[in-house]
Amino acid sequence: MDEIRISNLEVFCHHGVYEEENTLGQKFLVSAVLYTDTRRAGKTDSLEYSIHYGDVCHEIKRIMKERNYKLLETVAETIAEQLLRKYATLEAVRLEIKKPWAPIMLPIDTVSVVIKRGWHTVYFSIGSNMGDKKAHLDYAVDQLQSHPCYKDVVVSSYIETEPYGYQEQEVFLNACIGCKTLFTPEEVLEQIHLLETERGRTREIHWGPRTLDIDILFYDKELIETGTLCIPHPEIPLRTFVLIPLAELAPNLRHPGTGRTVQQMLNDIRQKEENG
Repeated sequence: MDEIRISNLEVFCHHGVYEEENTLGQKFLVSAVLYTDTRRAGKTDSLEYSIHYGDVCHEIKRIMKERNYKLLETVAETIAEQLLRKYATLEAVRLEIKKPWAPIMLPIDTVSVVIKRGWHTVYFSIGSNMGDKKAHLDYAVDQLQSHPCYKDVVVSSYIETEPYGYQEQEVFLNACIGCKTLFTPEEVLEQIHLLETERGRTREIHWGPRTLDIDILFYDKELIETGTLCIPHPEIPLRTFVLIPLAELAPNLRHPGTGRTVQQMLNDIRQKEENG
């Protein structure tokens, strides 16, 4: 990924834990690395296909002066999120916020906070077999499309499928969603649980009936296994109701653990079904 660099932009504003910092103000130095594809801009000599670093500098200044924060960490997170949301071709940003006049009563050159934030590709499986199934799926799609920390949302066709696991229940309506997000995997999980709860989801029977079920299938090419998260979802290679709509969106997407593409995993299941 190409880089556009901004070094030590000076902004005088009022951030800090102490009252005098918020009253008197002080100088901050901001450095940014903007990760984007500059190829088309370089070939056409057109700013239209790049990111205007002058505009970015003014945007950073505006964000830092519009309100006061106690922590440099909050300043950095706020700038990163707003820049990523504003500039469509910005894939990631690295920020360093320096505080040259840190009030610690000791000789020091500067203190700073450095973060890197960016867009991440995530795929979801969504399903419902209670009430107005389509309305439940539509709700999940609408919530992602309208959320400022998601973009480029694509949705597969809705398909009817037989229950998986627990059989004594209604048929399901299933689909897959692909998008980009600024959230971490843990934040994504927290948000989709909230969406499920808002649609009346309960967890009384494993693989049982549900108003809305949302699973994280993939998050970038990451392999994650914690007490609350397992990504990629371990059941992906076994579920046609996931692989059929996912293959519609991303047939050549590779499982980071096995290297198999979505289409290959779907073909594997169909081959097993044909062989009995």
